[in-house]
Amino acid sequence: MTLAPMTPLAALPSPSTAVWQLGPVPLRAYALCIIAGIVVACVVTERRLRQRGVAPGAVLDIAVWAVPTGIIGARIYHVITSPEKYFGDGGQPLKAFAIWEGGLGIWGAVAGGAIGAWIAARQLGIPLTVVADALAPGLPLAQAVGRFGNWFNNELYGGRTTLPWGLEVHVMDPDHPGHALRDESGNPVLQPGLYHPTFLYEALWNVGVAVLVFVLDRKLRLGRGRAFALYVMGYTAGRFWIELMRTDEANRILGLRLNVWTAGLVFLGALIYFLRVRGPRGYLVPIGVPATPVPPAGGDVSQVDLSTREAGPATVAPEGYRVVSEEQFRTYQETGEVPAEPTPADTEPTATEPPATERRETEPTATERRETEPTATEPPVTERRDTGSRDTGAGAGRSGAVGPAEVEEEPVEHADAPGSADRAGATGTRPADRDS
Repeated sequence: MTLAPMTPLAALPSPSTAVWQLGPVPLRAYALCIIAGIVVACVVTERRLRQRGVAPGAVLDIAVWAVPTGIIGARIYHVITSPEKYFGDGGQPLKAFAIWEGGLGIWGAVAGGAIGAWIAARQLGIPLTVVADALAPGLPLAQAVGRFGNWFNNELYGGRTTLPWGLEVHVMDPDHPGHALRDESGNPVLQPGLYHPTFLYEALWNVGVAVLVFVLDRKLRLGRGRAFALYVMGYTAGRFWIELMRTDEANRILGLRLNVWTAGLVFLGALIYFLRVRGPRGYLVPIGVPATPVPPAGGDVSQVDLSTREAGPATVAPEGYRVVSEEQFRTYQETGEVPAEPTPADTEPTATEPPATERRETEPTATERRETEPTATEPPVTERRDTGSRDTGAGAGRSGAVGPAEVEEEPVEHADAPGSADRAGATGTRPADRDS
């Protein structure tokens, strides 16, 4: 009977060097991975911003603000949640600025980057939700690339394992940061056994989150920051269980690592936002940019002035952007004409036209119209006056001439006069009935 060997047959190696010297300049693998991740995120975000109507190159204006504030926020979060390494007994406060040695918290990176992105988006006139949705699939890809910096640093691994993909971990030299400790023979010293490569688990999970966001965003046409909320939910769900596997030092609350609680709370916040916020995806059209000339419908290109195209018109930066519907954006792409912005005059009544409520108050009611309209048996007022004038004139011929003033001062019959009552009876309505 042959016993199976206790030593695993396969393992994932770890680099023994995380920094290289280019003359006097050190090239650190951790920083290179962070930069590569930023480039990936910028490429993805630039493409998605253009699809939503933003001018080319806007992502660079955003990155100028978002990247520094994101790194500062990530470092602040790490230092606050692990203060004993820098301010405890034997701590080195200046090491808080040594970001090349690792120690960036993703929660602080997102918060700090959001502040920088908000500043840049405000300057460009782009809604922050549009920027966030465009960044949603690019950010987890950047995190996946950045996690390999932890691999070079031989950090953030899990517990012991015998799985074929177990990770070899070197003992790093404290006197020579970025290099593994060497034995007397010059070989790098390894930790005993193999460990779960939690950095790799998170990297693969982040790639899956990016694919999930891209597919659902394309299918559901997510907008108003819901694509970014979907990313947050996907990332925190994975970070929750991966954080439980890690064995590096961390502050704990009720027996659980701080980042476990943070992942759970952030997940709930993103879920509430995703369920409560509704609305179509917003597209942007530039403000302050001349319309692009397009050929006429007949296809006669001889009627198009190509002189501006041959001369290479200078790119005009838009003054800002206006959010439009997808249909309006497609029309803008086809015609080059910016959709007309609705004015207050289109929705508010003009100065000469009173509001509908005022018109209803000033219009006579049906009862008032019946009171003013003559009945079928009652001649109009002008006819009564003319008849009265003729009668008076006839009487004047018999008794003498009567002046016009005497005709105008003819007494008017009151409602209680017999003639008025007869006329009311002829129409079937009494004067009192019309008032009620």
